Amino acid sequence: MENFPIIDPHHHLYDLKTGDYPWLQGPMLERVFGDYSAIRTDYLIDNFLADIKNQNVVKTVHLQVEYDHNNPVAETRWLQSVADKHGYPHGIVAFADLSSPNLQSILEAHLEFPNVRGIRQCLNFHRDPVKTFIDSPNLMSDRQWRSGYALLKRYDLSFDLQLYYTQMEEATALARAFPDTAIVLNHTGMPVDRLPDEIEAWKKSMKLLASAPNISCKISGLGMGDWKWTVDSIRPFVLHAIEAFGAERCMFASNFPVDKLFSSYDDVFNAFKLITKDFSENERRALFHDNAERVYRL
Repeated sequence: MENFPIIDPHHHLYDLKTGDYPWLQGPMLERVFGDYSAIRTDYLIDNFLADIKNQNVVKTVHLQVEYDHNNPVAETRWLQSVADKHGYPHGIVAFADLSSPNLQSILEAHLEFPNVRGIRQCLNFHRDPVKTFIDSPNLMSDRQWRSGYALLKRYDLSFDLQLYYTQMEEATALARAFPDTAIVLNHTGMPVDRLPDEIEAWKKSMKLLASAPNISCKISGLGMGDWKWTVDSIRPFVLHAIEAFGAERCMFASNFPVDKLFSSYDDVFNAFKLITKDFSENERRALFHDNAERVYRL
């Protein structure tokens, strides 16, 4: 298929011999993406480069992968050493607990490494505990958390937003309250609940979220809600996200190796290419490369 340049703005790397990843090294947990025993092994830069070899991936962004929350800068330090040696990843989105009293020093420590571009703190809260990542359902409205969020602008950091459609109204209010902080929605808004009324609610919530101009959308992670996905099964979600946010505010990403549980890297990007085959050249360049380059300042 077409070999135009791609930026993958959402992947992970981990070294289980030297790093501290409780969910990968400790007991198996029940997770929204099911049995993940297949990825409880090192996923190093050489593994990633082997997965991307058939796609023209020119730059990437690494997303924090739930390294020990008490020592998040260690993950950034390791990733920067990988980037210094191999070139990839070009951007790093690090972890910080925005409600931490030590937040300022954590952000400053992350920013000692030149590839850091943003922060992610997963906010997924769901009625099903298997799909829940945090204790508080309304963290985005918490005064201390929001005072921490306000620091992102000071340090020129974006925020990667991972949540469900039921939380998008609160997230829209957050985006409007801090219009100068760029937000990147993760995994197409995680439409993991697939009853018809839930899909409709996700669609409406995505349009609401898109009404905040400082939010972009990463189209990725669709295997987490559809473990046996096909091009046709993910097509409506891809097209609705692009309809809601516009081709100028969406970007395609792999979520590897988590989505390796469901498909190959080629399957993911060839599906995106097939779904957008009738888009204009400018739209496709934006979706596969330019938007990620702009938002993450690569």
